[in-house]
Amino acid sequence: MSDQHIAVAAEHSFTGQDPHAVEQNDAGNWLIQRMHPADFDLLRPHLRRVPVISGDQLAEAGSAIETVCFPESGVAGFLDVLDDGRKIAVGLLGREGFVGWPLLMGNDRWPHEVMARGRDGTALQIDASRLKKAVAVSPGLGNFLVRYASAFVTQMSRTLVSNLIHSIERRTARWLLLYHDRLDSDELTITHEELSIMLGVRRASVTEALHQLEGNGSIRGHRGKLVIRDRAALVALTCETYGQAEAEYLRLIEPSAAI
Repeated sequence: MSDQHIAVAAEHSFTGQDPHAVEQNDAGNWLIQRMHPADFDLLRPHLRRVPVISGDQLAEAGSAIETVCFPESGVAGFLDVLDDGRKIAVGLLGREGFVGWPLLMGNDRWPHEVMARGRDGTALQIDASRLKKAVAVSPGLGNFLVRYASAFVTQMSRTLVSNLIHSIERRTARWLLLYHDRLDSDELTITHEELSIMLGVRRASVTEALHQLEGNGSIRGHRGKLVIRDRAALVALTCETYGQAEAEYLRLIEPSAAI
């Protein structure tokens, strides 16, 4: 970023800074950590850390996008809501991304329902209008966030491919990997009901798939939770539907980062 860009960013910094505002090096979100400091300064006065409880609805399909959040922990599941009320997961993100990327593509409404999953955590939240102003000041910030959106769309496309060509067992393995990537533990807090929504199948089918994965030593059920025992075996089951989006994230956001 040029000195002129930095000067413009400083000139357009918005007023009303909170003395308790988040510092860039203290943020738990990887996009916040990796954006240019001058871009972060545009957001900093308006970022607020909020609690995120598993089961919270972060976005309602069809409603106006009023806030954007950068998760610091936990998982956000993107669900496509069908006319008959059925919900099918199309993507998953955590601290590597942000909830609100459709706003940067000209969409003022949520195309998906977004639900908090996994363990309770926190997110850095900002009003959508503030983010749009910051992006108007700094095209570099907009480009940076759109690059993340591109990686997320790649994940969504691989979800479609997996749904078309893979058995429930292989699809289950992929979703468990997506969860595992975004948590700091091999123990996953995820219910059969959540997995049935992600996969768009009956709970009985999920139970059978989990039994198969437990039988081959990939996972273990423990006190109502799932423990990853052999990650490499899960990756092998997913074939080409896992890894491409993850590689795109590293290429587009930070070559030295590791999901």
